[in-house]
Amino acid sequence: MQRRQFLQCCSAATLAALAPRVWASQAAAKVRYVDVHTHIGTYTNNNKALSVPELLSWMDEHNIEKAFVLPLVSPESTTYLQTPEVALKATEAHRDRLIPFCSLDPRAIIVGGQQGLNDIVKRYVDQGAKGFGEHKVGLDFDDPLMLRVYEAVEAAGIPILFHMDNIRGKDSPGLPRLEAALKTFPKLNFIGHGPGFWASIAGELKQADLGGYPQGKVPPGGALDRLMENYPNLFCDLSAGSGSNAISRDLKFGREFLIRRQDRILFGTDYLQPGQAVPQFELFEQQLTLPEEVFRKIARENALRLVGEKG
Repeated sequence: MQRRQFLQCCSAATLAALAPRVWASQAAAKVRYVDVHTHIGTYTNNNKALSVPELLSWMDEHNIEKAFVLPLVSPESTTYLQTPEVALKATEAHRDRLIPFCSLDPRAIIVGGQQGLNDIVKRYVDQGAKGFGEHKVGLDFDDPLMLRVYEAVEAAGIPILFHMDNIRGKDSPGLPRLEAALKTFPKLNFIGHGPGFWASIAGELKQADLGGYPQGKVPPGGALDRLMENYPNLFCDLSAGSGSNAISRDLKFGREFLIRRQDRILFGTDYLQPGQAVPQFELFEQQLTLPEEVFRKIARENALRLVGEKG
């Protein structure tokens, strides 16, 4: 009788010891994504404000383990400015899940020239910023003021996430301005986003295409493949309609592109208001069938590696 009770007790103790491990394993299996592109606050006057609790609840609903929270500080980027100070403060109690970025409009008054700009970015990094962006400024991509920002961010050792179209971060077909920046700042990891960037997955573009969502089969000769082949510091943010459209417009090409560039593609949504439709989930969970290793890299591992986070 005593032996049976002893074995039962041992069995119960063993199960109790294993239970946390089983739960952790199940939780890990459920968590799939790291979202490199979210915002909090209010975007434009026809958007609802997004709070930190609402963002976290949405993340739980969609199996998102961590999210990058990006400020918006340029007048061309938003109606209501979202400052780095707000992003840093709002994420302070949730740094296990919310990763703040910082940003600065290069046209702002900055005392001390380049060193003054370097010092501002470094102070943000010291407060916990893991990247710079969303860099969404109404200048040419290689404007001298933009180059000052790239120099400061490179010196700080963090990546920069930029928006590109015919209004913000402007370039021309073939992306020569982006290429000049990639070449000039080889230690700076650039994360591309926006219509102008993602339209450039295709060749045969006109200037107007950089401001929209081109449809149909992808013509060969796209700038993205060429630049990613030649510059290891270029990464791709799949967020927003521009990112999902670039892959879904020609699923065969899109799938091959993701597999070909699997080490530098990042899952993102651009989630910025409650109830927002997010096409990336349907794209990855219903339309695409990727090898498991490729999916893991794109869904989370590349993003964590880029900002030095553990997963």
